[in-house]
Amino acid sequence: MAEDREILREIWDGRVPVCVQLASEDCNTLSAPDPYYLMVPRLSYFPLVMDKVRKHLLRFIPPDLQEAEMWFECDGYPLKWHYPVGVLFDLHCGGTALPWTITAHFSHFPEKELIRCPSREVVESQFMSSLKEADGLKHRGQVITNMQSKDHKQLWMGLCNDKFDQFWAINRKLMECCSDEGFKHIPFRLHTLYRPPIQKLIKPLTDDGRKVTLADLLHDALPDTIGEGDRIVIQGIETPLDTPVQWLSEHLSHPDNFLHISYIPAQA
Repeated sequence: MAEDREILREIWDGRVPVCVQLASEDCNTLSAPDPYYLMVPRLSYFPLVMDKVRKHLLRFIPPDLQEAEMWFECDGYPLKWHYPVGVLFDLHCGGTALPWTITAHFSHFPEKELIRCPSREVVESQFMSSLKEADGLKHRGQVITNMQSKDHKQLWMGLCNDKFDQFWAINRKLMECCSDEGFKHIPFRLHTLYRPPIQKLIKPLTDDGRKVTLADLLHDALPDTIGEGDRIVIQGIETPLDTPVQWLSEHLSHPDNFLHISYIPAQA
């Protein structure tokens, strides 16, 4: 258990170095503002960690954009705020050039590519919905249903305030297995650029009792797709393909209790 807690803590403490620059078309001053640098928790979401960035940039944008929603893009690709920061980083940067440079926009919101996020309450609603979906896959929804509203709030506030102990005091209940067979199904989302994430029903054991591995999951979800040099990344780690998916789900899941897997093809 001590070793498990150490792994969970290392995952929780993961950070992404980010450099935010203001889009030139939104700048209302003669010279562009200095970029804003910050270390962002991998497990968080951009709307939860960008308040200081917004305040910094508001001084440089036109008055008619002061109340506009801020959104981000990387190399022309709008960043989906409902994906964890670490997943976006792995897909779009992968540590090849640090810090990760992204552009903040206040105009021309890409309605067809991003959903609106006018408040933190929208993020909370999305997070809790994902959490309930994950528990439905793992425990038929019995654990999250039996929790009190204060437990739900503690999970959310633990994530918002970056408090490991506050979050895991409740989340450990969602990670408990009722039998040696593990969870009923493994909640996972397989991410690739430019396509919606893939989700399928994957059990932690085969019918003959063998542990299902990451290689098995990928073969089922991405048959005949993975080529030489392609990377499979979970929490910024190129994960061995023989790792059991039950272990991955218990130790490398995001706070929404989904195992977010990034598939990154080799560069042509």
